[in-house]
Amino acid sequence: MTRHPTDHPQFYLTAPAPCPYLEGRQERKVFTHLIGQHAPALNDVLTHGGFRRSQNIAYRPACEDCRACVSVRVCVDDFQWTKSLKRQWKLGGDIVGARLPAAPSAEQYDLFRSYLTSRHEDGGMTEMSVLDYAMMIEDTHVETMVLEYRRKGTDSFLTGTGDGPLMGVALTDQLADGLSMVYSFYDPEIKGIGFGTFMILDHIMRARQMGLPYVYLGYWVDGSQKMAYKARFQPQEHLGPNGWVEA
Repeated sequence: MTRHPTDHPQFYLTAPAPCPYLEGRQERKVFTHLIGQHAPALNDVLTHGGFRRSQNIAYRPACEDCRACVSVRVCVDDFQWTKSLKRQWKLGGDIVGARLPAAPSAEQYDLFRSYLTSRHEDGGMTEMSVLDYAMMIEDTHVETMVLEYRRKGTDSFLTGTGDGPLMGVALTDQLADGLSMVYSFYDPEIKGIGFGTFMILDHIMRARQMGLPYVYLGYWVDGSQKMAYKARFQPQEHLGPNGWVEA
């Protein structure tokens, strides 16, 4: 049987750095490159193994004395609509998410900067230039998309796109068994709706329409308030020593 270079990817370990989620702890990551024609298949395999994608890099935590980061995926077919989630979905009834190729725009970058300034002013991404942002969106060898969220317009039922200012953006990978939310951001001035929650609900609905059983939400971190919201979306499976199990 002919083997390709991606059958045996090379893995590397980062140096220790301060943990962005748990104060006083150090983090390390193991990573590999996602390049070439076999990158989509490798991305599928690695995502199932708890890796996340950033540009053409797949990574996962490799901390020596901490296992707080847990990979999470929502079970689409059995998803439970609580009263709160139903309310958020109804509030977004006039919002359209248009699926577009993975290409950056000035409008996206302006919204990205506003989001970081408002929500993550002390985060490492605040130093990203417009070129850095463009690389985050388009430097990929896997099947990925950009979802742009705007208010419904008069022709939205025909075009599938909205009108008016950009409200939110999601960079999303399409896997063999689901949608993986790589990164998302939204207008921090929007009132009356939890826009981050709405975008996750939109991905769950999209995955159902596409016949995909999971939506991958990245890591849930025990003890981190930043990641507590992910527990709202049930049922979900967590990746443990014995594989994916319902949490």
